[in-house]
Amino acid sequence: MSIAFNKPPMTGNEQEYLLQVLKGSKLCGDGPFSKRCQKWFEEKLAVEKVLLTPSCTAALELAALLINIQPGDEVIMPSYTFVSTANAFVLRGAKIVFVDIRQDTMNIDEDKIEAAITEKTRAIVPVHYAGVGCEMDIIMDIANRHGLYVIEDAAQGVMSKYKGRALGTIGHLGAFSFHETKNYTSGGEGGLLIINDTQFINRAEVIREKGTNRSQFFRGMVDKYQWVDVGSSYLPSELQSAYLWAQLENAEEINNTRLSAWDYYNKGLKPLSQTGVIGLTKIPEECVHNAHMFYMKTSGLEERTRLLEHLKSRDIFAAFHYVPLHTSKAGLKLGWFHGEDRFTTNESEKLVRLPLWYGIKQSDQKRIVDAIIEFYK
Repeated sequence: MSIAFNKPPMTGNEQEYLLQVLKGSKLCGDGPFSKRCQKWFEEKLAVEKVLLTPSCTAALELAALLINIQPGDEVIMPSYTFVSTANAFVLRGAKIVFVDIRQDTMNIDEDKIEAAITEKTRAIVPVHYAGVGCEMDIIMDIANRHGLYVIEDAAQGVMSKYKGRALGTIGHLGAFSFHETKNYTSGGEGGLLIINDTQFINRAEVIREKGTNRSQFFRGMVDKYQWVDVGSSYLPSELQSAYLWAQLENAEEINNTRLSAWDYYNKGLKPLSQTGVIGLTKIPEECVHNAHMFYMKTSGLEERTRLLEHLKSRDIFAAFHYVPLHTSKAGLKLGWFHGEDRFTTNESEKLVRLPLWYGIKQSDQKRIVDAIIEFYK
């Protein structure tokens, strides 16, 4: 039997809740399940306002609109991230300034940010890779001293924390993903905008509703429902929210199960790490991670290619991850790399992600660990 790289989580109530929506009278967004999910996150994250979106990409685009990104503005972020992190700002005309990552966490190197700031810089976008927090205290200090916005790409960070604070709740705005590869999904796609700066709440509702004051109208705050600002369609369907609600009801179980699977890999592969054969994920003391992924590092691209082929020959489907954006055709055109690329490209060519999902069997994990040990023998 083959071992898949990923299987979307299902906890048992998804079908029932989807049928409730189909039998009801409301399929579009902001129905009962949407409101339950948003309330759950507001209480869990201890924030005043969150808004569900069709994807994390949509949440980031909404954030770019909220901070009024204009053509020629510069936005600082790591190159080792998914294209949506950059696209959300490029769509508004921004130029992307990539800086190097840290070797230990694969997160943006907080010590490289300040040197990349110019008079055109508007925002910093830290990406919490693998659900492990960036050094947010330092990043927020830099942003505050230079009058910049911080938008956390916490796509992989649901249930993770930095110094006791949930990822996504530290910057001015944050974004979660509920794509099927994430710890929690809303039926394949989905996202969440976290609004930590209350000045953005009213406008975020307007932009999300195609630029209209629809939400205020239905709350009786205005007497006319009309177009009042720029906007787009950033509401998920009620079907997405219903699927997500089944996951949130079992959020702790999903989190604990994934952490157990992560710990099994870490323990099984530690002997190879201790002898310097491979590198393993580093979790800083101030961070609580969510076992979004388990990755290991080989000595380089050639070894990684052989390891992936070896695992595939055993019907084990592991994967590498991002090709650094600054080396891509669009990245070369729409941004530039500031400073030295010391770790971004080199470390990205070493990284291998192992199968990890809610419900993975320990016997399958043993088979994976044994196959890796066999390869290095």
